[in-house]
Amino acid sequence: MRYEIVVHELAIDELESLRAYDQRRILAEIREQLGDQPGMPTQRRKCLIDLTPSFEHALPVWELRVGVFRVFYDVAEDSRQVHIRAIRRKEPRQQTEDIV
Repeated sequence: MRYEIVVHELAIDELESLRAYDQRRILAEIREQLGDQPGMPTQRRKCLIDLTPSFEHALPVWELRVGVFRVFYDVAEDSRQVHIRAIRRKEPRQQTEDIV
């Protein structure tokens, strides 16, 4: 059974500020990567341990890498929902802590 993807207001605003090409790419990756087993680490997904983001979230917070962008989300297993909380650009010299 697939997970429902819920995109929150902050993530919508951040997504809308991007180029249409980037928006399509990020949304496609969210659907592909987070529809099944969003809480399983992969080469592009990781759980952020000991990190407290400035945006609304539920622990643990996960990160999906889409090129230079990072999608921050959490998973509600009981309702089978993935909550997309923020979408940020990560420059080469930045660390994740710098953008959350």
